[in-house]
Amino acid sequence: MIMITDCFPGLSATTTFWMANAIAVFSVCVLCTGLLIPQILLISFRKRLFDQPDERKIHQGAVPRLGGIAFKPVVFFSIALMFGLCQFFGYGNMFDGISAESRPLAFSFCCVMLLYLVGMADDLIGIRYKAKFAVQIMCGVMMIAGGMWISNLHGLFGIHEVAAWFGYPLTILVIVFIINSINLIDGIDGLASGLSIIAFFAFGCMFIRLQWWMYAFICLATIGVLLPFFYYNVYGNVHRGRKIFMGDTGSLTIGMLLAVMAIRLSMSDPLKESTFPGAVVIAFSFLIVPMLDVVRVVLHRWRERKPLFLPDRNHIHHKFIALGLSQRQAMACIIGIALSFAVVNVFLIHCLSTTILFLLDVAVWTVLHCYITVRINRKNKLEKNCTENKI
Repeated sequence: MIMITDCFPGLSATTTFWMANAIAVFSVCVLCTGLLIPQILLISFRKRLFDQPDERKIHQGAVPRLGGIAFKPVVFFSIALMFGLCQFFGYGNMFDGISAESRPLAFSFCCVMLLYLVGMADDLIGIRYKAKFAVQIMCGVMMIAGGMWISNLHGLFGIHEVAAWFGYPLTILVIVFIINSINLIDGIDGLASGLSIIAFFAFGCMFIRLQWWMYAFICLATIGVLLPFFYYNVYGNVHRGRKIFMGDTGSLTIGMLLAVMAIRLSMSDPLKESTFPGAVVIAFSFLIVPMLDVVRVVLHRWRERKPLFLPDRNHIHHKFIALGLSQRQAMACIIGIALSFAVVNVFLIHCLSTTILFLLDVAVWTVLHCYITVRINRKNKLEKNCTENKI
């Protein structure tokens, strides 16, 4: 322990132990994912497992869609390896304090495993959306069985503690909502992974501050698998076979992990409520862009009397591209918007009530979309006039 504490002067031995292990877990995930993705690319090309472009999709050329296969195994392997090594070197007693989280974590891992398998099956052979919804609802029930459910709204619309008859269905709804939000926002290179990296980083910092170390490990491990994927997804050359998508395997896995983090952070806890007031708004601030985008898209489809679950080109990234931005520019703008929401909410939660802050977020999001829509209409009208003048 002396050698470890020397690396982090000023920290207690316990905090130093956990910090050192967190860094080790992150490093193992980066290394393993960086080694696995080229092998996944090789197998995808040999078996011709591609995501083909069509009229809805933006990418050019056939791109392997199995990048998410690396996510769950690497995260679980790195955390299990850390546990094993600590036991081997005689630090097993350091884990005595996390036994209270064994039940929710066990059920959470089962949910991630189940969605990982469903996503893989969908990427390989295709699965009907009704079956995927059924599995997601099942995961929500399993989370509740693990004791992880939304029991406090922290003053949102004047509501604090909620009864189980209300909290259980709300938890299932939120889990299904977050999973599908990440799935649907995965429309351009780097967007879903970039937003998820920001969310996991913010969650990880909060969990470290609260010293909820197992959840911090999961956050840092997931960042570790997303960073190499982000590089291949955004900067990989499709013509050289170096580009890859996460597919439903990745988006469902990441969505479930984000749901676990958000719900755990929104649960009642005296330490958390004194450290992070209005935790329910803070927890979901990191996911506000994909979540509000899904709400807007579903309402638009309902208003236009279109099928609610069929894909279209009306998401926020499609709108930025319609303005004339490239995929990377659109990704950077959306990630910037997400960061702005998160940072502003963290500061304003100390000044405004939870309800006012939530309504302010929705209002700003609505105004932003109205502004983008007006800009798109002006651009299209100008292009139409130019075309008519040439004729």
